[in-house]
Order: sequence, then structure tokens, then C-alpha cells
Amino acid sequence: MLFSVLGAMTFGAKYVMSFLPNIEPVSLMVMLFAVTFGKKCVYPIYLYVGLEILFYGLGIWNVCYLYVWAVLALGAYALRGMTQSLGWAILSGAFGLLFGALCGLVDIFIGGLGYAVGKWITGIPFDLMHCLGNFTIALVLFKPLRGLLGKKYQQIKA
Repeated sequence: MLFSVLGAMTFGAKYVMSFLPNIEPVSLMVMLFAVTFGKKCVYPIYLYVGLEILFYGLGIWNVCYLYVWAVLALGAYALRGMTQSLGWAILSGAFGLLFGALCGLVDIFIGGLGYAVGKWITGIPFDLMHCLGNFTIALVLFKPLRGLLGKKYQQIKA
């Protein structure tokens, strides 16, 4: 039940913020899920991805979503012992900056390396906004939400 609510909440939060270009809470949530739930983070993450597909339909970007969130979750899980908000903000910001390049892996198969690089370069302004948004959101919210989510998860498990 908790994972369903969190996956749906992640989708809803992104939807509410969709008027802002590439500024979203999904990266923050994926990091929180990874450090709080470990391997079980796949449940809310891929429920979110499933809701994206149901709501927006199938597209090439769906393939990207199947692995980019796992990359961020693995990075966050590897750094789960980190306690400083700045470190989480840097991780989230770096992910936002690299998001277009990570999605470019799919574009290589669609149109070749030149197409992928061109599409990535064209999207750099959006990646910069993604980076800044992710950095700011994680800097402000990661630490308090990590504590809150961790306490709630422990209460449910008990």
C-alpha cells in the first residue's frame, strides 16, 4: 500500500509541477526511495513509470525511463550513508545535468551517434534547468523527507 501511494504521489507531484520546464520532484523521490527502501525502491519507481505510460501513452522516452531512474536509484543507494544535504543536492543536480545524455543512449539506436549527440546538445538548456531544479529541491527537502519517510517506514514494518 505504501509503495502504491508513493508511486502515485510522485506522479501527481510531477504533474502539478509540469508547467515548469524540467523542474520536477521525481529525482528527489527516487533518491529517497532508494535510501529508505533499498531493493524495494523498484516498486514505487516503476509504478510511477507505469502511470506515466498510462497517462501520456507509449513513446521512445518510455524506454529511457526504464533505466534512467534505476541509474539514479543505484547511485543514491551507493551513497546512502551520506548525511549532508549538499551532497544529495549535488547528486541530484548532476543527474539532472546528465539526464539528456543518459536518454541519448536510446537515440543512438534510433538515429545513430550524430543524431543522439545533436539531440543532446539541443537539450542542454533544459538539462541545465533540470540540474538547477533538482539541486534546489534536494538541498531543501532531502534531509527532512528522508527522516520523515524513514520513520513512517519503520512504523509500518513494526
